[in-house]
Amino acid sequence: MTTLDLDKSIQYIKGVGPKRYKTLTRLGIYTPRDLLYYFPRAYQDRSQVVNISELVEGDTTMVQGKVTRVKSSTTRGWKSIFEISVTDDTGTLMVKWFNQPYLKEKFQVDDLVLLYGRVSIYKEKRQMTNPDHEFITEDGGPGESMGIVPVYALTEYMNQSTFRKLMTTVVYESLSLIEEYFPESIIQKQNLIPAVDALRIIHFPDSLDGLDEAKRRLKYEEFFLFESAMALQKREIKEVTGYQFFIDQKVESHIFNLFPFTLTKSQELVIREVHRDMCSQKPMNRLLQGDVGSGKTVVAVYALLAAIANGVQSAFMAPTELLAEQHYRTLNRYLANADIRVLLLKGGLKARERRESLEQIKSGEVDLVIGTHALIQKDVHFNRLGLIVIDEQHKFGVMQRTRLRHKGHHPHPDVLVMTATPIPRSLSLTVFGDLDVSTIDELPPGRIPVKTYGVTAGKQADAYGFIRKEVEKGRQAYVVYPLVEESEKLDLKAATEEAKLLQERVFPGLRVGLLHGQLKSDMKDFIMSDFIHHRFDILVSTIVIEVGIDVPNATIMAIEHAERFGLAQLHQLRGRVGRGSHQSYCLLFGKPKSEGARRRLKTMIATNDGFRIAEEDLRIRGPGEFFGTRQHGIPEFKIGDIIQDHVILKLAREDAFAFVNERVKSETSENRLLMKKIMENFKDKFDLIHTG
Repeated sequence: MTTLDLDKSIQYIKGVGPKRYKTLTRLGIYTPRDLLYYFPRAYQDRSQVVNISELVEGDTTMVQGKVTRVKSSTTRGWKSIFEISVTDDTGTLMVKWFNQPYLKEKFQVDDLVLLYGRVSIYKEKRQMTNPDHEFITEDGGPGESMGIVPVYALTEYMNQSTFRKLMTTVVYESLSLIEEYFPESIIQKQNLIPAVDALRIIHFPDSLDGLDEAKRRLKYEEFFLFESAMALQKREIKEVTGYQFFIDQKVESHIFNLFPFTLTKSQELVIREVHRDMCSQKPMNRLLQGDVGSGKTVVAVYALLAAIANGVQSAFMAPTELLAEQHYRTLNRYLANADIRVLLLKGGLKARERRESLEQIKSGEVDLVIGTHALIQKDVHFNRLGLIVIDEQHKFGVMQRTRLRHKGHHPHPDVLVMTATPIPRSLSLTVFGDLDVSTIDELPPGRIPVKTYGVTAGKQADAYGFIRKEVEKGRQAYVVYPLVEESEKLDLKAATEEAKLLQERVFPGLRVGLLHGQLKSDMKDFIMSDFIHHRFDILVSTIVIEVGIDVPNATIMAIEHAERFGLAQLHQLRGRVGRGSHQSYCLLFGKPKSEGARRRLKTMIATNDGFRIAEEDLRIRGPGEFFGTRQHGIPEFKIGDIIQDHVILKLAREDAFAFVNERVKSETSENRLLMKKIMENFKDKFDLIHTG
């Protein structure tokens, strides 16, 4: 191999033909370097051989012995069974493999074998089914599979043994080519083992202690590279020229007069932070997080009006049309007494309507444009975009945020992103590492905490009776289902069927409405309006109710099959009630069968604190699924875990930000090598970062 061979196609490696190459590409492995960084998902400790007589049912362990019997047969279902008996000085083990007929050509009586698998006992006989196996030499020397053995996440047509052999070839032929790109100062400060040792040990560990050191080095490396990219992103945004807004007392008084309530101290504090950012020459790049109902929209309105008062356009991007429409209604309500032109840009507009809307945006006829992903399409051009507000930021990501920012050309627009899903500290360091963070940590005065109860099947009738009593007091209720129509595959109640049942059998005499995502927009608006104006007592809905309705008179949120919802969804749904002066309730109907489901419901009953709920949600689901597995904002780490490895993450972040700042003052050869590595890893992920 030459140095460049690490980045050439892996098909040129010995033992990789066209078929195996295709299998490897399905794993995301295209080059030897990809293979080196394809880390094991687990390890098996095969360092100790156990006597057959000492095998315990349920244990997974290693056995060594001599083959004393070989038998091959076929069942009526045309399944092949291959059986052997293996004996050592202490006893005999029965071994079976299913649907592996080729094994009968490999095993012979008197062969010495190593077997690694799970032990079972049937009729007092010790057994293993489908164990890993390896033949060993006559002298009884250790087999290749002894020791701490890596286990990889593989696909069909690739087994562990073949993959390990390929890994052996690449690891030991490429070790001399691995560059150490960390400066000596970082290696000594964090007591890291060299990169070459870490890559060898992670695939072929000599001991568990050594494996821990290799993992620590590679986790730190992965976090450092990511956080360096975030630091560069943040630094570059701050280095460009932004709008320097002028927001004096007269402008602020005009804005505050539009609010029919007194701001909380937390809102005031955040508005001061936004004010400082907007009055600076550097572009604002701020995340605003706050619990459901904490009043984030008020802060957004302040920023929007301040920007428009300075003669620039503003854009407000939401992840769904339903939420965009809700913001359009809310903002129009706030701006009823302001001379501001607002436009809603959404998908599904007729060609003429869209053409006219785009022309109004381009000419500067409109001050505020509200929309979904439609705002970042190529044919959308702003006249003078000065401020961008993005709601539910985790539904987008760095690249989409950047794409909208580029609509502003020069000067660069200020950016305020918001989320009602509280972000645990460990996640905010990664997903939003390039943003300054503001938090609204108090609810408006008069908010009464929602009481939450679990409802078992035996208490369902009592719960419905409680809902009727609340309605008779003049209150309203939501009943939420996970599906629109009944599913044959899932034993779940569906909104359409249950709305009819509730109207006819459970709540006769009460007015029951139905809302779901398959309705047309104008019909959704009509039903929402009817519920807001109390033409319905009970609104049966799917999760579209999660956002978009604010009805202070609604005091009950009943969630059917609550175990089917995620914690974040449950918390958002609960946030639809508790918005008025009356005590509100959340009723969780369901039969949680898994431990995860029980933990979710237990957490909901125990607390209303969105940050505690978010931390627990992250622990239950892990970072990959915290916001949904396909969301753009979540970094995918190969070996690091931002929950379990938060200490390493914090150290790597501090060092990465310090490195980026120091690089400006000191351009050494070591720094250049590390910067090159950072750019190689993230050049396609942050289009604001340059090699400058």
